[in-house]
Amino acid sequence: MWPTTNPFLFCAHHLDHYPVGNEEMGPAASLSGRDLGQDFTPKDGWRMYHGEKVPGFPVHPHRGFETITIVRQGFVDHSDSHSQAGRYSAGDVQWMTGGAGLQHCEMFPLLNTESENTTELFQIWLNLPKAKKFAEPYFKMLWAEDIPNPQVMDENGKKIELNVIAGTFKNIAPLPAAPDSWAANPENYVSVWTIKVEAGAKWVIPATFEGVNRTIYFYQGSDLTLNDTTIESGKAIELNSNQELTIINGSSESHLLFLQGKPIEEPVVQYGPFVMNTQAEIQEAMSDFRETEFGGWPWPRRDQVHPRSKGRFARYKDGTEEIK
Repeated sequence: MWPTTNPFLFCAHHLDHYPVGNEEMGPAASLSGRDLGQDFTPKDGWRMYHGEKVPGFPVHPHRGFETITIVRQGFVDHSDSHSQAGRYSAGDVQWMTGGAGLQHCEMFPLLNTESENTTELFQIWLNLPKAKKFAEPYFKMLWAEDIPNPQVMDENGKKIELNVIAGTFKNIAPLPAAPDSWAANPENYVSVWTIKVEAGAKWVIPATFEGVNRTIYFYQGSDLTLNDTTIESGKAIELNSNQELTIINGSSESHLLFLQGKPIEEPVVQYGPFVMNTQAEIQEAMSDFRETEFGGWPWPRRDQVHPRSKGRFARYKDGTEEIK
């Protein structure tokens, strides 16, 4: 997990080198010695997380915030309490507003039966302001083919490439954010970018307004120089928003995640998958979930996965389906 700043709540980077898949789309390997249901130890380079047959996160509730899931490698199967579903993979982004409450599961099907099933993704939690805590739950896909992918060249012809998931880059606007998101209002200056920097490239991130929080996560590469300070891979760096930042990359290609946003100036009270403004609201969320299960669970499995032959798709509660 990476530290985050308001309005973000959480950022996890998952990287698992799963073996070949079996008939159930789980690992074709012994699960002996693993704490199944709570397997967060990267034994043999991979984890089952809360999964017992297929790795991932079986059905669980959310209320009061959003998740933004960015897949770099592998596949994720989504199912939720509104009968929505999807399978998405490298380059795709899922944006989900928990709002008033829903259940979903996120499983990592190991589709390849002949070679390794490396899975890599970020999951980012973005808070909702009090006025939107009980918004209608919402799920959408930002497909890799549609996400703006600007490229810039430095003075020596070295390339910097971005995926603009949220927040305008120069004059390039992102795809629309979820309608009730803090990111939907441009005055909140929310940006989510993944950035690939060629070895030896130099790039200047311009200043923005004071009071906007900015963080860069340097998760792959050798080293970077940020305004004359050398940073090693695996670091999160908080930036001064009112100062420009000069990045000079080291001897290998680097990969960064950039998060920015105006803070939500409200109390934050979190209990597991519920994020509200007061302890009383947390108690209300727990009570509501016990009584309603946020719509129940319409799927036959708590760790629902889709057929192996299914490609990338999203099916929404109004019955529409996108096929990729």
